[in-house]
Amino acid sequence: MQALTYHGSRDVRVERVPDPVIEQPDDIILRVTATAICGSDLHLYRGKIPQVKDGDIFGHEFMGVVEEVGPQVTAVSKGDRVIVPFVIACGDCFFCQLDLHAACETTNPGRGAILNKKQIPPGAALFGYSHLYGGVPGGQAELVRVPKANAGPFKVPDVLDDEQVLFLTDILPTGYQAVVNAGVKPGSRVAIYGAGPVGLMSAACARMLGAEQIFMVDHHDYRLAYAQQTYGVIPINFDVIDDPASAIIEQTPGHRGVDAVIDAVGFEAKGSLTETVLTTLKLEASSGVALRQCIAAVRRGGTVSVPGVYAGFIHGFLFGDAFDKGLTFKMGQTHVHPLLPTLLEHIQRGELKPEIIISHRMPLADAAEGYRLFDARREQCRKVILRP
Repeated sequence: MQALTYHGSRDVRVERVPDPVIEQPDDIILRVTATAICGSDLHLYRGKIPQVKDGDIFGHEFMGVVEEVGPQVTAVSKGDRVIVPFVIACGDCFFCQLDLHAACETTNPGRGAILNKKQIPPGAALFGYSHLYGGVPGGQAELVRVPKANAGPFKVPDVLDDEQVLFLTDILPTGYQAVVNAGVKPGSRVAIYGAGPVGLMSAACARMLGAEQIFMVDHHDYRLAYAQQTYGVIPINFDVIDDPASAIIEQTPGHRGVDAVIDAVGFEAKGSLTETVLTTLKLEASSGVALRQCIAAVRRGGTVSVPGVYAGFIHGFLFGDAFDKGLTFKMGQTHVHPLLPTLLEHIQRGELKPEIIISHRMPLADAAEGYRLFDARREQCRKVILRP
């Protein structure tokens, strides 16, 4: 089969690799009909995530048709059309029973990203996302092996096009969970840092849940303009405005700040000179600039919701400010599985139209060029869809 494989920083190639096979009795083989390049794939592409090996297959946003089923698979059958959550969860362990599927105790043989040597067992394995998270081949390919197929694959109606449901695999539930974690409700004021795909899905979900005022911070004018036109956000370009938090506070009643902030940027935020030097010298693992802005922009008693990926340690966290303001932090990988029925209903009712953010549609054979476009923000690239 053809698949997108890693060969070093900014070197990915579509090449022929062996077809996947059933390895466990609850596996399925999926023929991929659509897949996407995620913003967090760029962390891999840039060589920023440890334990990515030559030949690893990327891709954790994918869907398709069931081609083959293992002998213990009962939830789906050959020919079923499904989306597959990027989190691989068993559905039965302690955390899965709590609907905390990203914390699944059974699927990840890696160590996760926790640096504390006294760490508890790692969370769930992820498709196509380094050997820290299980080294499971991803879905930017013609075929993919899907473990735990009685818990993961989610059937979708044939009346909905692939593009309408593809983002149920990651960015839509990630944006929705971020907004729910932020406590957004009718009348809320919220700031979203990052106008990439997750930031856009967060804006869509915040608007759907009744947010009165949505600020969006980014440094790409084309992304901000799209978010303003599509979701009615108040755009702030931090290349133009040095301190976005101050600009946000000035536009809130009583200059109190927003009720909640969403950090959809993560550890590769464009940081200060000090942070650039520290990360280059590997004395720091993540840039803290977005988190510092979030802590500054939110009102006392507010919530900081973090769907953006972080790893390791950061300096300048401003924990004292967070304590003084009485802030709540909610963060982590998305517990995709329990969110899917609700989000599918919103799509079917036309309340969410995630497909409208797609800017580029390409064959899988051109996936390497898709990565280059997305990484460089060329051609006003927002989201790339690949078709095998």
